[in-house]
Amino acid sequence: MLRYQFEGRLKELGYGGAVSYPGPPMRTLYVYILASGSRVLYTGVTNNLARRLAEHREGSSGAFTTRHEAVRLVYFEAVPGPLTAIGREKQIKSWTRRKRVALIEAMNPE
Repeated sequence: MLRYQFEGRLKELGYGGAVSYPGPPMRTLYVYILASGSRVLYTGVTNNLARRLAEHREGSSGAFTTRHEAVRLVYFEAVPGPLTAIGREKQIKSWTRRKRVALIEAMNPE
């Protein structure tokens, strides 16, 4: 059920791309957290969340997510611009597991 909620939210957000506002165009990026069946959490950044999830599921994205089978999207947020996205990713990665789980549970109360 959560997967469909995420996919609906992704469609609302347009899967990435440019955000329209006065001034220079700024790309929307996504900071996301994946979970594995063994409770490993992976945090990443992408400009196309649907494509990136497919890469993780195919095993073509990198050794960590392939090794730990972290393919279940449990959290994401849209952020404006690459510097903001990278800063947010680093912030989340610096948190304790408990704090990351609280963030996930705030978005997914189930």
